[in-house]
Amino acid sequence: MTKVYDFKETEMNGQEIDFSRYQGKVLIVVNTASKCGLAPQLEGLEDLYKKYHDQGLEVIGLPSNQFKQELDSDEATSEYCQLHYGVTFPMTKRVVINGDDEDPLFTYLKTESGNGRIKWNFTKFLVGKDGQLVKRYAPITKPSKMEETIVEELNK
Repeated sequence: MTKVYDFKETEMNGQEIDFSRYQGKVLIVVNTASKCGLAPQLEGLEDLYKKYHDQGLEVIGLPSNQFKQELDSDEATSEYCQLHYGVTFPMTKRVVINGDDEDPLFTYLKTESGNGRIKWNFTKFLVGKDGQLVKRYAPITKPSKMEETIVEELNK
């Protein structure tokens, strides 16, 4: 049976992210876009990351230009997210989240959630310590609304 630990992504700096390193941790996987009206959620995600990282929370941002709201390069995206929202959690190189060339991680997460196609930026997936999907959150759901479930998962 596939788990989130079976996937790998590439960070903006070129380093590989092997999701097996997140075994036993709670993980938020989110598709991001710098020019999206929901981009201020990056700050909320960073707040959660800082608050709970030492307790086992990880956040991974996967920029996508699927909805034509991402900057022109990974470097510009990285700079923008750090400068405007203080992002310190890992961000990957740009990925495709829907369609024929979609990233396998998103294929897996969408299948696990049973909700199909991602309709907008900042769809958030919460994965438990066991590597299984806990919940899929809509783009408009503020990161702070995830906090109670995150704490429950961290305490399991």
